[in-house]
Amino acid sequence: MDDFTFKQLINGQWVDAANGGRWPLVNPATEAVLMDVPFGDAEDARAAINAAAAAFPAWAGQTPYQRAEVLTGAAAWILGRAEALARFTTEECGKPLAEALAEWRSAANYLIWFAEEGKRAYGRTIPARAANRRILVMHQPVGVVGTITAWNFPVYNVVRAWAAALAAGCTVVGRPSEYTPRSAMLLARALHESGAPAGVINIINGDPAAMAQVMLDDPRLRKISFTGSTRVGKLLMDGASRTVKRLALELGGNAPVIVFPDVDVEQAARAAVAWKYRNCGQTCVTPQRFFVHRSIVQAFTEQAAALASRLRVGDGLRQDSEVGPLINAAQRDRVETLVAEAVAAGASAPVGGGRPAELPRGYFYRPTVITGLLPEMRLYREEIFGPVLPIIPFDDAEMALQMANDTEYGLTAYVLTNDLNTAVKMAEGLQFGMVGINDWLPATPEAPFGGLKQSGLGRECGQEGLEDYMETRTIFIGGLS
Repeated sequence: MDDFTFKQLINGQWVDAANGGRWPLVNPATEAVLMDVPFGDAEDARAAINAAAAAFPAWAGQTPYQRAEVLTGAAAWILGRAEALARFTTEECGKPLAEALAEWRSAANYLIWFAEEGKRAYGRTIPARAANRRILVMHQPVGVVGTITAWNFPVYNVVRAWAAALAAGCTVVGRPSEYTPRSAMLLARALHESGAPAGVINIINGDPAAMAQVMLDDPRLRKISFTGSTRVGKLLMDGASRTVKRLALELGGNAPVIVFPDVDVEQAARAAVAWKYRNCGQTCVTPQRFFVHRSIVQAFTEQAAALASRLRVGDGLRQDSEVGPLINAAQRDRVETLVAEAVAAGASAPVGGGRPAELPRGYFYRPTVITGLLPEMRLYREEIFGPVLPIIPFDDAEMALQMANDTEYGLTAYVLTNDLNTAVKMAEGLQFGMVGINDWLPATPEAPFGGLKQSGLGRECGQEGLEDYMETRTIFIGGLS
């Protein structure tokens, strides 16, 4: 992998930014500059859309079997280099190497699954009311797709959109986060070297507002898939109205975890700590507000605090690191402020609550457990996106449902119980797009992923995810003899 120069991919060529701009890519664990990467503007976005629009007719005209060969080839390319790829990802986003490796290996799964699902994008024949009439339904690719993705999962956020779009017959213009562009560039390289024709996959890196504006303004780009904040998602919704552009938005989350008293408390605490601090708490579906039944809340808190205090914080490239840094100083400072505000207002932090003194460099924050939260605290209501585990007691199922649903977000919710009646009641009552019952990983290629309320719209993954990259057309044939 050392032979690869990290650049933009436009129309099959690896190029610098048209304006010559560069971005210093920083390792969040050391604050050292890894390298300078191209950082362009609207001109690069326009060039990429031009390339994708020109490549679209031929790519859409290929059979799904031909497109599948490119996707499966990219999956094989990744699996043969997964360890090297993971190091690049860890360097730029900070997550432990094992997590980065799992992310790259899962990327191969998404490519393989959509390669096969593209072959099953069936239409149908509708029985007509008249004998001399036929009604056919067919699915065709929506066109050029733009993706704008976040830094927390720099491979997964990208591949689930690219794999579905390419399998459907769309061409792609991808704009990854400027904090983690190399992971997306490497994914683009996998597809490029596996036979994706020039212009089918394009990747640009640069000014987010300028590039997004070009995507919004160009009517040839028919869909934008966005992963990021609710604030930016709303701006994209406003802008998309001008060309009636399709959107898939995965926005903020504030995932509740409801822990009932019929569970094994030690086992529940162990799982909670493992999943809460994954990627330093920087996941869209991270379990955030832990509602624990009052009869077990003390035992759960003690177990979680003890486990969190033993987590090893450090550079993700070190094999003994379990929790890496936050992505940048701004995010670390925000988490620090949220915790400080809550403690000043009466909450308690039995574990954590500050930066690790032994790690003066890097954007680290100690795994933290918080109790005594009140609903008016920002730490309770806002998406934390950091290594903080808040614990709130509840008395009964109705109370838990009310507290869990009292949020503008609706991406993911979790329930821990061994009672079937309780599980069904929670699954049906929680106002979230995805609910995990004794399950902490609501993401897999074959199942739809997405939220309700202000957590977004549209779906990625699964049959629904493929259909979101296709137009449905109805053909009426009359006058048949």
